[in-house]
Amino acid sequence: MSFVSLQSSDFVVSADSITSTLWTGGAPILNQFFTSSQTSSFNTFLDVYQTGSLRSDAEVQFSIAYGQVEGSGSAPYNNLVTGSSPSRVTYGQFRTLVNGDENTNFNFGVGNTDSSDVYVLNVNRARYKEKLFPGTFNLVLSGSDGTEVSRLQLTDNSKDITTLTYTDAGRVFDIVSGTNGSATNSTPVSASTVTPGYTPSGSYGKFLPDVGLILLNPRALQLSASLGGAGLVINGDLTNDASVANHSALFESIQLAQTFSLNSEETITSDYIFVRINNSDFNYSTNPSMISGSGEFVYSSLINNPQTFVTTVGLYNDSNELLSVAKLSKPLVKDFTKEALVRVKLDF
Repeated sequence: MSFVSLQSSDFVVSADSITSTLWTGGAPILNQFFTSSQTSSFNTFLDVYQTGSLRSDAEVQFSIAYGQVEGSGSAPYNNLVTGSSPSRVTYGQFRTLVNGDENTNFNFGVGNTDSSDVYVLNVNRARYKEKLFPGTFNLVLSGSDGTEVSRLQLTDNSKDITTLTYTDAGRVFDIVSGTNGSATNSTPVSASTVTPGYTPSGSYGKFLPDVGLILLNPRALQLSASLGGAGLVINGDLTNDASVANHSALFESIQLAQTFSLNSEETITSDYIFVRINNSDFNYSTNPSMISGSGEFVYSSLINNPQTFVTTVGLYNDSNELLSVAKLSKPLVKDFTKEALVRVKLDF
C-alpha cells in the first residue's frame, strides 16, 4: 500500500451558516394554532400545535408561559405557603437562565427596567438544530376584534444594532414593533420621545436565539394601542383560572393574527483536505496478484506504461491506522502523464 504524507497547507477549515424553516413540515409561516385539552400540571404552561392535538401528525411548535415575581396570576401550590405558585417558579426559572442572577429582575429598557412579570414563548427544541435565526422573527398579535387595524407586528432589532449584547443565555436582541429585524415607528403621538419600535414601558421583549426563547413584556402589551382597547389584559388573581386566562390571552392574540414566522440557523464546520496525486505517484497497483511467484510482472506491458484506477482515498494517522474513507463518484484513470487533486470534505 502506498502512502503520501499530508502537509499543513493541505488542510483548510471553513464554517458555513445553514438556514432552514422552523415549523413542522417545513412551513415558513405558522398560521394555524391549536392547543390540547390536556393542560400541564397547575397550568404552568400551554403547548401550541400546528394542527389538532389529537391528530397523529400533531407536534408541539412552542409553549406559552406566564411568570410573575411574587407569584400572582396563578393558583398557589399550597395555600399555606405564600407565593408558591407556577407563575413565581416560571419567573424565577427564566430569570436565572437569562440573567444568571436570581436577585435581578428582567430589564426591558427605559420605562420598565425592573419588570415584575414576563411572558415566555419557548420554541420546542425539536423544531431547530442549533439556534434561531435573528432577523427572521416575525410575530403578529391581534386585538380581540381581529381587524387589521388592531394588529401589532413584532420582530427583533438585529438589523438595527452594530454591537451584540450577551446574557448568560447567549445573544440577546430587543423585540420591537417592525418586520424582518428592523423597527418601525408605531409609538403613539403622545409618546413622541420614545425610540421608534419601543413603548413607554420599554421594548416589547427580548429575543434569545441561542436558547430558543422569546420573552415578551406584559406591560408593553397592556399599553399597546395597536391591540385595541386596553391591550393585552393580565389577570393577577391567585386562582387556577387566572393562569388559564393569562396563557389564553396571549394564545388567542396569536391565533387571531395567524402569522408567526421564524427560521433556524446552524453552523456547519467543514475540514477540507486536499490530497495531491503527482504524476509519479500511485501509478503501479499494489495488488499481490500483479506479481508472479518469481517476482515478475504478470503483465509486462505495465512495466513502462502502467495504469491504475483511483476509486478511494483513505486518511491515516501516523500509526497507519485508517481514520476515514472518501469514495470517488467514478474511477479516476492515473498514469505517468496525469496528475490529480482530490478534495475531501469532512463536516462536523
